[in-house]
Amino acid sequence: MLGTVLALGGGGFSTSDDGTSAIDDWLLELTGKGRPRVCFVPTASGDADAYIRRFEAAFAGRAEASVLSLFSRDPWGYAEPKMLLEQDVIYVGGGSTANLLAVWRLHGLPAILEQAAATGAVLAGVSAGMNCWFEGSSTDSFGPLAPLADGLGFIGASACPHYLGEPDRREKYLAWVADGSLADGYAVDDYAAVLFRDGELVEAVAERPDHPVFHVVHDGSGQAVEIELPVRTLR
Repeated sequence: MLGTVLALGGGGFSTSDDGTSAIDDWLLELTGKGRPRVCFVPTASGDADAYIRRFEAAFAGRAEASVLSLFSRDPWGYAEPKMLLEQDVIYVGGGSTANLLAVWRLHGLPAILEQAAATGAVLAGVSAGMNCWFEGSSTDSFGPLAPLADGLGFIGASACPHYLGEPDRREKYLAWVADGSLADGYAVDDYAAVLFRDGELVEAVAERPDHPVFHVVHDGSGQAVEIELPVRTLR
C-alpha cells in the first residue's frame, strides 16, 4: 500500500483525562498543515456518542474535525464514505476489530481508504483502529483473546495492541506467531505507536517513557522472538 499509517497500541485522546496527547499532536504535524482536516471513524465502538464527543473536544480549534458515522447516529447522521477522500487524517477508534472490518466491507471502505492514503491522507488508529491496517491481529472481538487473520493487509504483518497493558496479550501473541496462527508482526504497548510509509516501518514513538514496541518474529524452530525496537519519546 502506498501512503502513511500511524498505528497506536493505546493512548491518544481517548485515554487522556484532558484529551491532550503527544502522539495526536505529532499526528497532526505529519500532515504538514496548520489546520488539517481530521475525520474520526468510530465504527468499532458502534459510533459511541461519548467517544465521538471526546474526539470533538480534543481536536476542536486545531483541526477541521468531522465524523464518519456508518450507524447514522444523531446528530451526525450517515455520511457518504467518499468524504474520506477529502481528509488529511483518518483516525479510527477502538472497539471490536471484527465488527469494524465487517461493516467497512459492506460500505466499501477498504478501497476508499487505500485511495485516500495514496493521495496523501494519513491513516491512523488506536487498538482496533491499529489492528485493521494489518494482515491479522490479536483481538478480543469474540470475548476471549483470539487471533484474527482477516485484516485489510495494508501492512504486510500482524499486530498486537495493548501489549504489556492487558493480561495475556503478550503470552498469547507470542504463541500465535510461534504456531503460525498469525504472521510475524508488531507488538505495541499502550501510549506507543508505529509509523509506516508505503508498507515499511519508519519509526516507533511513545508519549510516555518505558512503553516499548517489539518486532515479533518466528525463529524457525517453533518459537517466537521479541526484537525490541528503538522508541522515540515525544515531548
